[in-house]
Amino acid sequence: QVQLVESGGGLVQAGGSLRLSCAASGRTFSTYIMGWFRQTPGKEREVVAAVSWRPGITYYADSVKGRFTISRDNARNTVYLQMNSLKPEDTAIYYCAAGSQMMSYTPSHYDYWGQGTQVTVSS
Repeated sequence: QVQLVESGGGLVQAGGSLRLSCAASGRTFSTYIMGWFRQTPGKEREVVAAVSWRPGITYYADSVKGRFTISRDNARNTVYLQMNSLKPEDTAIYYCAAGSQMMSYTPSHYDYWGQGTQVTVSS
């Protein structure tokens, strides 16, 4: 069992930056793929970025490429999402998730989810 706790959300002006963190419980963090997803009312949850348990493998949604960076610190059981050049359309609840696949951008492939953190970008 893995428990995930997100932090770092908040209100920021367009063009600003935020860094989300997701702390995981358990001793097998390094064996999980970690993903960040987001969701807005009435829309399906969508992938933002993912980082594999295999070194050097990451995935980014086209909408965030060049602006967001996902990273993980296995010693701290933590995954991060650095978000720069934020836009109003980035406003959503952001969720951290863990799964066992090497790489996936499909929510159903993830087994564990955090409670979410709100990110609001004002124009």
